[in-house]
Amino acid sequence: MHEQSPNQIADIKRNRRILMILAVCFFVLAAGSLLIGRYPVSVWDFMLYFKALFWGHESGLSTTTASVISEIRIPRVTVALIVGGALAMAGAAYQGVFRNPMVSPDILGASAGAGFGASVGILLSMHTLGVQLLSFFFGLVAVGMSYSIGRAVGSRANITLVLVLAGIVISALFSAFISITKYLADPYSKLPEITFWLMGSLAAATPHDLIFVLPPVAISAVVLLLLRWRLNVLVFGDEEASALGMDTQKYRLVIIVCSTLLTASVVSISGLIGWVGLVIPHFSRLIIGPNYRYLLPASFLVGGLYLLLVDNLARNLLRVEIPLGILTAVIGAPVFIFLLLRSKREWQ
Repeated sequence: MHEQSPNQIADIKRNRRILMILAVCFFVLAAGSLLIGRYPVSVWDFMLYFKALFWGHESGLSTTTASVISEIRIPRVTVALIVGGALAMAGAAYQGVFRNPMVSPDILGASAGAGFGASVGILLSMHTLGVQLLSFFFGLVAVGMSYSIGRAVGSRANITLVLVLAGIVISALFSAFISITKYLADPYSKLPEITFWLMGSLAAATPHDLIFVLPPVAISAVVLLLLRWRLNVLVFGDEEASALGMDTQKYRLVIIVCSTLLTASVVSISGLIGWVGLVIPHFSRLIIGPNYRYLLPASFLVGGLYLLLVDNLARNLLRVEIPLGILTAVIGAPVFIFLLLRSKREWQ
């Protein structure tokens, strides 16, 4: 059995400490965010609410306060953590499987497909659940088209490049479809609704959204975590991975499917929120290193923290709530430039 060197043991202990610190920050920020909002809710109110929830006693809270806690604060904070974590984890997995630090979760068209599905659902005046299902479905369809084109056109040697090119084409195609739906939409009712959805927001987050998004996110995240050491191998290239006896095509497909499920499921309830899946994996790699054993869970935790912070700003910075897509772009672009300048050495 291979013995680990003192440096390796020190790195393992360091990375575990970082994950523990991130996990603590994750829950502390979540607890603090529950208290932030236009309607005042105190720590004592939450204590009474959870006491009544777990022990079955009367909380003594007003109907309004109880509704704000159960129907608005808890779902919104939880959804923000899940959406940010899922996008960041998907981005880290995509960057590994494509061996490209410029890759984001929408590289194969998942976001554009989901945006088209939601636009069609809004145009047809469908219920919120129908809009989410249509968004989720077309997100999967877009990635399926990209992967099918990549497999049909590309060879084993250039499959990664062809997949990226196919994703760009499919994204452009579905973006054109979105423009068509906006052109056909009523400019006084449907068009503003489509535009606002495409800018991304958690303002309409409900407990039903958690029921909708948790199963695909949980399953996909667990599978990616189980395959994280194989991502370490895929980063070295297909030839090296094949030499180690790894079926690269099979594992690439599984990782792409899981990353797509993560992306499509959360985008269907949050709208298009950019930069999270591109910037957060870089930042996580900076603090914990390129080892996917630690990078994937770190990306999930940092992504959740980041989006929750941004959502807190979005709903409290101005009198009118700011769409999340605007804030993540305003914050993400300069941060990404800083990370690129900070990491001048070759990405690995």
